[in-house]
Amino acid sequence: MKLFAYPLACLLLFGAGAFGRQDAINVDLVISDVERKIDISTHLVKITNEITFENTGKSSTGYFLLKGSGDEKGAALTVSQTTVSGQSEKQLWRVALPSALETGKTIIVVVESVFSHALTPFPRQITQSEKQYVVFNGNLFVFSPYKVKTQKTTVNTASSTIESYTKTKPVSQSENTITYGPFENKEAFSEAELRVHSENNTPFLTITSMERVIEVSHWGNIAIEEHIEVRHSGAELKGSFSRYDYQRAADQGASVKAFKTVLPAAASDVYYRDEIGNISTSALREMDDLVEVELRPRFPLFGGWKTKYTIGYNVPSYQYLFNSGDSYGLKMRFVDHVFDDLVIDQLTIKIILPEGSSGIELKTPFKVEKGENGLHYTYLDTVGRPVIVAYKNNLVDQHIQDFELYYNFQKLRLLQEPLLVVGAFYLMFVLVIIYVRMDFSITKDEAKESKMRVASLLEEVQSAQDRRSALYQSYDDAIDKFKASKDLSSFIAGRKKIDADYKQLTQQIQGLQSSLKQEGSDLTERDQAYRDQINALGVLAEKLVAGKFGKQQYIENEKVIQDKRNEIYKKMDELSSSLN
Repeated sequence: MKLFAYPLACLLLFGAGAFGRQDAINVDLVISDVERKIDISTHLVKITNEITFENTGKSSTGYFLLKGSGDEKGAALTVSQTTVSGQSEKQLWRVALPSALETGKTIIVVVESVFSHALTPFPRQITQSEKQYVVFNGNLFVFSPYKVKTQKTTVNTASSTIESYTKTKPVSQSENTITYGPFENKEAFSEAELRVHSENNTPFLTITSMERVIEVSHWGNIAIEEHIEVRHSGAELKGSFSRYDYQRAADQGASVKAFKTVLPAAASDVYYRDEIGNISTSALREMDDLVEVELRPRFPLFGGWKTKYTIGYNVPSYQYLFNSGDSYGLKMRFVDHVFDDLVIDQLTIKIILPEGSSGIELKTPFKVEKGENGLHYTYLDTVGRPVIVAYKNNLVDQHIQDFELYYNFQKLRLLQEPLLVVGAFYLMFVLVIIYVRMDFSITKDEAKESKMRVASLLEEVQSAQDRRSALYQSYDDAIDKFKASKDLSSFIAGRKKIDADYKQLTQQIQGLQSSLKQEGSDLTERDQAYRDQINALGVLAEKLVAGKFGKQQYIENEKVIQDKRNEIYKKMDELSSSLN
């Protein structure tokens, strides 16, 4: 049986380096002591090796070789992939020491590894009320290219209920802890089966697929949205599900009713929904350094069950976006803390930058697969916003680290969207103005057009007519004053001034009179008749003052003239209304 051949997410506390070199094993370098701790109390297998290296040779050494898989990272040491001369099937990591290890000296190195999907449910199917048991298979010894003088292995399980475990002596058990060793003088690449079958009812939640979208805006906001598919990867549920029994039971077994997601402290406008809509059973708790969201799916998750949901929030850009002139740098988490003992099988991250961004460079704390960049279109976009795409498989909590994204953006482009809004409104107003002035009729209505022309002419005449009506009133006032004062010279002078103004208005209207006659209107003729009656009233007043008429005769003639004036004015008003 080949050990450690699982799909895994493995992290070591070293920094990543180059690949493809070949090194020989330094036989003078030995491991004098190893303290191994294997934690299988959750659905992740966490192995911590505290290794003491001793240089027994005659010359110093600057590196050692280590067996590992997955992402090897950290800040303390530099790591690169290599192969052993003559043993090409054994892929190792070459770890450079900060300083050469002199003869007779020792150095202690701590290696932490995290393995996903390394626990196998056994049995693979259980009923709703049954407990979940899992099997761990591993190597009893540290798999190393060097001789090991002494080593000890401790296994911590989720509970004290242990069905079986490897009995290689020396071995002892106490509650949920199994201790092996110490083992003396083991050769390089030593292997022995380690098998533990124990109860484990912790949540076996696995994110099978996750898409994380980060949309950057230079208007002060960064929007994050995550589309997540979660599956319970423990023992599958056998038989039907009873909600009554589930609510009545105090112990819910290995099912998952809720889990907690941790968001940045500045997160706001948090939403949580699935394919049906918003899930109101979720709860949000704001703390000083984080925002905790308790997510409750619409149904509890048993083994083999899965659900999809979307969670999103906003954060202020000033906390994550920095610039010097037109050069910008974005520093954010590659992935958030979705739940404790995080496992993500497949992650896609998309970073949407403002339109017009260029010179884009992505730096990640671990190796990722770069996808083909694309464009994202939203409101007020013209050429589209650049989208940077990256993929990563098998992530755990240790991958919650910051990435850095650098790009260039001209600040003048911030005016693009406001100018587009202004231009859009301006164009809309112009189109409305053009539209209301256009004639969409199929046939030509001569009568309607004639009426519209008459109405337009009348509108021009009406303005002059109003002023001429005021002159009529002034003429009436002059006649009344003349009858009272009997001053003929003043009456003649006032009349000449009114006649001059009337003549000026008449010349202004003459051009319109012919047009109105062409349209079949006799409004101008009625106006002339009205003017004649006013002149007749003036002549009558002169005869009265001169004594040619008696008062009673004047009153009778004045009444006849006034009745004709009223009749003419009424017909003029009716004619004007019919033309409008």
